Amino acid sequence: MKKTLILLAAAFVCCMSSLKAQDATDFRSWAKTPPMGWNSWDCYGPTVTEAEVKANADYMAAHLKQYGWEYVVVDIRWFVANDKAGGYNQDNPVYVIDEYGRYQPAENRFPSSTGGKGFKALADYVHSKGLKFGIHIMRGIPKVAVMRHLPIKGAEGVTADQIYSPENQCKWLRDNYTIVAGKKGAQEYYDSIFEMYADWGVDFVKVDDLSAPIYHEDEVDMIHNAIMKTGRPIVLSTSPGETPVSAAKHLEGHANMWRMVNDVWDVWKDLTHLMTVAQDWYPYIGGGTWPDCDMIPLGHISIRGERGNDRMTRLTTDEQYSLMTFFTIFRSPLIYGGDLPTMDKFTLSLLTNKEVLRMHREGTKVRQLFNTEGRVAITSRNAKTGETYLALFNIGDGNAQKVSVKLKDLGLKGSVKIQDMWTGKNLGKSSGNVSATLKPHACALFKLTK
Repeated sequence: MKKTLILLAAAFVCCMSSLKAQDATDFRSWAKTPPMGWNSWDCYGPTVTEAEVKANADYMAAHLKQYGWEYVVVDIRWFVANDKAGGYNQDNPVYVIDEYGRYQPAENRFPSSTGGKGFKALADYVHSKGLKFGIHIMRGIPKVAVMRHLPIKGAEGVTADQIYSPENQCKWLRDNYTIVAGKKGAQEYYDSIFEMYADWGVDFVKVDDLSAPIYHEDEVDMIHNAIMKTGRPIVLSTSPGETPVSAAKHLEGHANMWRMVNDVWDVWKDLTHLMTVAQDWYPYIGGGTWPDCDMIPLGHISIRGERGNDRMTRLTTDEQYSLMTFFTIFRSPLIYGGDLPTMDKFTLSLLTNKEVLRMHREGTKVRQLFNTEGRVAITSRNAKTGETYLALFNIGDGNAQKVSVKLKDLGLKGSVKIQDMWTGKNLGKSSGNVSATLKPHACALFKLTK
């Protein structure tokens, strides 16, 4: 009997070790629920500083971490010492780059990177808050590395000018060239930059110019392979959209999240366009891979941003509820774009509603019931609790509309209790339909229980 118990215990330990090893090697396990965090783009464009990143990390740790918010992401061109707001300095950019053609943080903006330290000290600071650190990069190899014939680390005798192509260069930012898959040194270059990011302590990488207007499958493969070689869980986010649905199966095998559309800003048409495009992506929600609605343009944005002047979001209160309701019931990654230290109470309430975030975290079988004549209905189900969630929208510009769903279309029989998830108010029972009369651009979000 004693011997049997010992064997069983050994088998259990072996099984647990195997599961842990599987988690370490299956990238999907790194994002079992949709990632949640902050990104510097909507506030600071390509000009964010170390002090601003730390201030946002401090706020997240103090006010949002307990609700599941954890990633702090430095967006585009952190390696340019003289970039500008309202666009990019493409005339005379001062790039910071190492001897192997790998971009380094600009020391005038990120002083802790001085002396070749990279983002290690900033990542350590973010980690000390119990948070995770991320960066943005562009697909490809720096033009300046090609022009200088810089060597590729890990590929003896190969230089940057031997692995590049000017074809399919990014049309809106000309920093990089395409890396030609299959060339000696191509995979090694991606290996070298992700090895460096892992050494810095990076937990999240957003790769731009990867999904649209062309889906660069070869470079997605190389990036994924490079991440897996590091042995570090680094969540991969591909950008921007519109990502072709034909690439969905490939993405599910290589990335944790991918953009469905171009940048979503604080204008109503961006949300309605997103809801239209998202109709093709419902079958691909979940399993550690997530269609991405883009950043949340609420609160205080565009301090030094790309679109418009320093402002509070231009979306109305109803429109803000509609955006957050769609993002959460759809189970998109939630990457907030506003400045956290200057957060207003209303925006904070949208980011910290426990019931809404539980729906976002635990919802399953997300599906659209209809999108017609300005009326939209989306539902999901909590497999743990049996709760059914229902979001109703009036996305029209005209009059108030009644939006109604039959309980039988939700797979429900008999009478159900209805709760408003944003207010927590109990709304009574229904045994036929669930309805709401909504002003233009308004929504309702319900929890239905037996």
